[in-house]
Amino acid sequence: MTLLALRQVSKRFGTTQALDGVSFDVAAGEVHALLGENGAGKSTLMHIAYGLMRADAGVVEVGGRATSGFASPREARRAGLGMVHQHFTSIPALSVGENIALAAGWHATGARAERRAAEVIAQLGLPLDPIRLVETLSVQLRQRLEIVMALAADARILLLDEPSAVLAPSEVRELLHTVREFAGRGGAVVLITHKLDEVFAAADRVTVLRRGVVRYSGTLVGQTPASLTRAMIGADLPRTSRAEVAPGAVVVRARALRLADAPALNFEIAAGEIVGIAAVDGNGQRTLLRAVAGVERDSISGGDLDVQQPVAFIPEDRTREALITEFSLTENLLLGTHEQSGAWIDWSAQRARTCELLEAFDVRATGPDIPASALSGGNQQKLIVARAMAQHPRVLVAEDPTRGLDVQAAAAIHERLRDAARHGVAVLLHSSDLDEVLELADRVWVMSAGALRELPRGVSREVVGEAMLGGIPR
Repeated sequence: MTLLALRQVSKRFGTTQALDGVSFDVAAGEVHALLGENGAGKSTLMHIAYGLMRADAGVVEVGGRATSGFASPREARRAGLGMVHQHFTSIPALSVGENIALAAGWHATGARAERRAAEVIAQLGLPLDPIRLVETLSVQLRQRLEIVMALAADARILLLDEPSAVLAPSEVRELLHTVREFAGRGGAVVLITHKLDEVFAAADRVTVLRRGVVRYSGTLVGQTPASLTRAMIGADLPRTSRAEVAPGAVVVRARALRLADAPALNFEIAAGEIVGIAAVDGNGQRTLLRAVAGVERDSISGGDLDVQQPVAFIPEDRTREALITEFSLTENLLLGTHEQSGAWIDWSAQRARTCELLEAFDVRATGPDIPASALSGGNQQKLIVARAMAQHPRVLVAEDPTRGLDVQAAAAIHERLRDAARHGVAVLLHSSDLDEVLELADRVWVMSAGALRELPRGVSREVVGEAMLGGIPR
């Protein structure tokens, strides 16, 4: 039985045709993956389904009942839809339980809301404390909260927009298991993801959008990662190679470094190498990266940390920490990079510089004065990388640099990081995608319970995963 169907849906934003006669449906008991590049129309289609925006044309059907679309997310929730957004919707100043109650529409606050939320959390088996303030949660835990918020209102149709973007491999497996269980109980799941292994692990069917048009829709029989990639971008991804570069002088050195109550750390990073950290959320990697980047030096409780300047930092959450989305691209590129020489800014020169960086880093934008909110996620991330590299850093620290990006945008960021290393920049990165760490890093470190361990070159994915969970590499 089809629970959700969108028929011949079209949507235009100004001169951009975001969706052009798109049809999509998902049945009870099914996981239907929705693929496409950033800006292909995936989120727009689901926002129309969830009542966040109205289509210019087309029909939305829920349980066989046709409408022109929901007037609001509240109306969509009443019809049995729940959505996990790519960007967080929780309110930082409220507790986990209060956020769940608000999302579910419960008439409960404070302790009552938290007790009821605790029951939902326990049913899902997720590590969330209902009385904890959301502003104290890590990005990974906030993502898990979004899933609980979507399910708390007894949704029959679950729309997931990049739900695993910040999860570790074991957490992704748990998430996909939860998704399959939900479908197995008769629910319908739409899974937007850029990770093709998740599609083949969890989906029954797949639909691919490119520039607002359906390019493929059907089962996964006969499909491969390469064929789906071609459908998404219209071509094969370019092959990249990792040329061996001899490391240069040491530019980051830690001696008996103590971060909070963690064990003492000793390490060095040389110019021209990429060091990747593999770790499950909450094992100290975030504190370490931010100490090296110089944004949380107060976390250092002892020892020495010497980092040659300048240092550039790519934070894990581009919309909360890296960009002011209401500001123009020019204003965002100025943030943290402008050298004050008096009270005046030559805005004409800064706009020209912005245009140069937009072209050099292939940021798809109509001009330097548009707000950052007008860019797709991939183009926002390329803008952040452009700003980081414009500082001509000796050290580049990157937290989850491709979170939520499609395969083509992620490949572009990967090449920028490799290019930085080829030009003598020391790159220290952590990614919640273990495959990304293994693909990029010249050296792999594992952090577990605050302790740092370097693994031998060429170590397998399984061994790294075991070490992340505290095991001893074989």
